Order: sequence, then structure tokens, then C-alpha cells
Amino acid sequence: MSISKVPMTVRGEKMLRDELQELKTVTRPRIIADIATAREHGDLKENAEYHAAREQQGFCEGRIQEIEGKLSHVQVIDVTQVPHSGKVIFGTTVTIINLDTDEEKTYRIVGEDEADIKAGMISVSSPIARALIGKMEGDEVPVQTPGGVVDYEIAEVQHLA
Repeated sequence: MSISKVPMTVRGEKMLRDELQELKTVTRPRIIADIATAREHGDLKENAEYHAAREQQGFCEGRIQEIEGKLSHVQVIDVTQVPHSGKVIFGTTVTIINLDTDEEKTYRIVGEDEADIKAGMISVSSPIARALIGKMEGDEVPVQTPGGVVDYEIAEVQHLA
């Protein structure tokens, strides 16, 4: 079974690498020190500090494994290196206009780990991104939302860093 590549922006990969570095060089040594300190307090069965530190260690090691796994299957896509064609692809920033309300919204299509709707970053697997991918500036795109189908026009597609 081959594991497919996970698309990620340059920014997303850097964020994961930075988090991994922090976990390995700061968090992990601090937890190891906390465990050693808690051990010095004697009876481990009733030592809340020890159990809390061991639990933190489990979370930390789990997150390290998760990040390393993601990074081993990542396909970094630098949209600034892709010629601008007006087509919506992974990593592009898309401005859309709701054809009923004239409300304008701008989203960047990013990987799962980077999605942050408040920051205007939507996952490539979200319904709106799936509807937009492959379409062109000027296209009208129906998007299935919880409240029904909403028609948008793609006003602009940008290749931003």
C-alpha cells in the first residue's frame, strides 16, 4: 500500500518543522527534567507530579511521531513558482463574490494542518475549496453549503507567498 503525498504550502511545512524543533529541543528535555524531579519525591504510585509529567511525555512523543509522519509524506507546493494562469490550484489565494449578496471573501487554499478559517485559510478538502479547484477567474461556481447551494463568481486568483 503506497501512502499518498500530503500537499502543504511552504509556510505550512515551516510551521511543522518549527513545532518539531521546539518539541525536541525545549519541550522534551523539560518533561524529562520534570520526571526526574518528580522521581526524587519518592513513592511513584501516589506522586501526581510524576504521573502528570509522564502524561505530558506521552502527548509530546505522540505529537513528535505525528509531525515526523506528516513531514515524511509531505509534498511542498510553492505556488509562487507556478506560472499564473487564473486557474484555482492548491496554494492560491482566491477572491470570490457571493452572487446573491455581493459579499466578497478571500481564501487561501491550504493543507489540512494549515487550515484556519478566521485567518482566511481553508483546507483543500473543504467543500468550498473542492468546488473552486480547477476553475478559472470569472467562472461562476455553485458551492454546496449547510444552508443550501450558494453561487459565487471567482473575482481573482493570486499566487502569493
